[in-house]
Amino acid sequence: MARPPITQPHLVPVTGIDAHLPPVPAQALTASRLRERLAAAAGWTPEFTGDGGRFTDRPPAGAAVLVPLVQRGDGLHLLLTRRTDHLRDHAGQISFPGGRVEPEDDGPVATALRETEEEIGLDRRFIEVIGQLPVYSTVTAFQVTPVVGLVEPGFTLTPDPDEVAEAFEVPLAYLMDPSHHRHHVFEFAGVERRFLSMPWPGAEREYFIWGATAAMLRNLYRLLSSA
Repeated sequence: MARPPITQPHLVPVTGIDAHLPPVPAQALTASRLRERLAAAAGWTPEFTGDGGRFTDRPPAGAAVLVPLVQRGDGLHLLLTRRTDHLRDHAGQISFPGGRVEPEDDGPVATALRETEEEIGLDRRFIEVIGQLPVYSTVTAFQVTPVVGLVEPGFTLTPDPDEVAEAFEVPLAYLMDPSHHRHHVFEFAGVERRFLSMPWPGAEREYFIWGATAAMLRNLYRLLSSA
């Protein structure tokens, strides 16, 4: 049976918070350590491989996202986007920049860099690709490859207003601290559904990071915490 999308994830009850798990230590959240860990991650099995059953009948399609880690003076910051409210898929959600693989793309890295330029105007000359995380399967039938990149400061963003409402940064250390990882469970038509969230209390609004974005970040946490 097809599953409907979750339209109000912030209202789904929290069933647990992972405060018992240790945060990734600061010395593991540097550009050099991330390069080393990703280079040694071949064959690694992630905690989350996908959302579960799809709620669409369309065939799976390849996609790629960039996990852009901006090198700031106080450490690495993750650059994320808030999608516009009128999109067919993922409207209003917090996402990595990225999208569907096109025939002209030479692999997921090319897709992630192209989509990042198109969505938020981040020029690829500021990006150093340092590795990939395992493919993640979404309920919207995308097989997503997360491409991890270090971003040099000095860039200017020009978000595409048709796709991106805003771009913002979150300290990577905040996201790599499981005391901010929340588990949600609810039941629909007798089927239990689960997802993870990592709400970020921004200066002017709370950004509810959840679903596939949160799951891929959790996979990054597991990779870095096992170093």
